[in-house]
Amino acid sequence: MIRGTASLTELLLRALPTALSRLEVDAIVADSVEPAGALVARHLRLPFVTAVTGLPLLREPTVPPPFLGWAYRPDAVGRNRNNGGYAVSDLLMRPITTMVATYARRWGLDPDPRYQWSERLQIAQCPKGLDFPRLALPESFRYGGPWRGDEPGGNLPDDDGRPLVFCSLGSLQGARRSLFAAMTAACSAVGARAVVAHGGGLSDREARSLPGNPVVRAFWSQTRILPLCSAAILHGGFNTVLDALAAGLPIVAVPLAFEQPATAARLKRIGAARVVSAAEAGKGGLEPALRQVLSDPGYRRAARRMATDMAAAGGAAEAAAMVDAALCGETDVRPPGLNPSDGKAACAA
Repeated sequence: MIRGTASLTELLLRALPTALSRLEVDAIVADSVEPAGALVARHLRLPFVTAVTGLPLLREPTVPPPFLGWAYRPDAVGRNRNNGGYAVSDLLMRPITTMVATYARRWGLDPDPRYQWSERLQIAQCPKGLDFPRLALPESFRYGGPWRGDEPGGNLPDDDGRPLVFCSLGSLQGARRSLFAAMTAACSAVGARAVVAHGGGLSDREARSLPGNPVVRAFWSQTRILPLCSAAILHGGFNTVLDALAAGLPIVAVPLAFEQPATAARLKRIGAARVVSAAEAGKGGLEPALRQVLSDPGYRRAARRMATDMAAAGGAAEAAAMVDAALCGETDVRPPGLNPSDGKAACAA
């Protein structure tokens, strides 16, 4: 996957300068996980802001690498462990960092990865309370909440008297029929009904074969179905986690890949989730975890605290206002009461 990502980054570094110049682009919003955006912005001398759609990737000695499920441990042992993790990460990521450094030098730019981050604004979906404690955030960094628009309701499941539990493995791991079966069986065992979103990964026959009489679709309108649920069993994908927390749901996290173990570690730390490995899930580990998050009100209280914090963050509208202010060169990127569409036409033009 790293080699494939390096190829995509190289494609963007080759193609973006000409494409953006032809389109007369005035500014860039660059995702923090794709270094080509920031580097091309610097090359073209365009203002840019950094969008942090998942966990913040800023490196600190007390924060583990964002793809590992390590607990937060700020003592000397934890720092040494984290240093080792970052050393391995740097080695694994070398195909990407070498590609980026090659283009940076070709364009006469400093290849230091710190320049990947905007000095104007780094705006995150991640709420502050979900992240591990940070000691050295740059002044341009802002935590926030989910960047969600309104979703159509669609056909919601009929009420059969059982509490609903939302089950999802995202759009990349939705073909794991055996793991979905463990989820739906656990729901049935605790007297709940599973609402499954498989992202197109299951065939109709596989979907019908899941135990426990679940309600199964490729996709659900998550912001509509989650408030009807009592809990969620998730792989730890960041957007679905935020949606579940926004609905105040306790979570059973089954992390599989990417940043999911790190997200699960943060959910566990704030008390909003039980974490079960995929191996444990296949051996009956989901049922006791689900039973616990449903019966112990502490998990729901922790999720609802996060829901309150995220609602106060302002969502997509507040993020857009901060991006607009940052790209217009304003020193205060969080103007109080600003409507993102007011007084910004000249800047947008």
